[in-house]
Amino acid sequence: MTVIQHLDYDALNSLKDVMESEFGFLIETFIQDSNARLIKLSELLNTTDADQIRRTAHSFKGSCSNLGALRLASLCSSLERKALNQDFENLPVDFAEIKEEFLLVKQMMMDFLG
Repeated sequence: MTVIQHLDYDALNSLKDVMESEFGFLIETFIQDSNARLIKLSELLNTTDADQIRRTAHSFKGSCSNLGALRLASLCSSLERKALNQDFENLPVDFAEIKEEFLLVKQMMMDFLG
């Protein structure tokens, strides 16, 4: 079993170099956007709208990948695949894991910002 790191610090450092003074705003935007996505996913899990669950998970996966949140992106990818296959059985458990990972990533990003 491969362990996926929570954050890709090389990617974050590259973004910080490119974004310079706007880097903090980028992290804040990611956190706010992620909170909104988590709320939407939570609401969607009470439905059987596989396409919307898949689309939301896919979009969340992309933003996580862009910010180097590797494990969070992987968890979103798994949720996306399950929705694509209309496998609703463990989605609440998967969502709880995504939420827990996001809280960890959020703290790690805030620590990275200083």
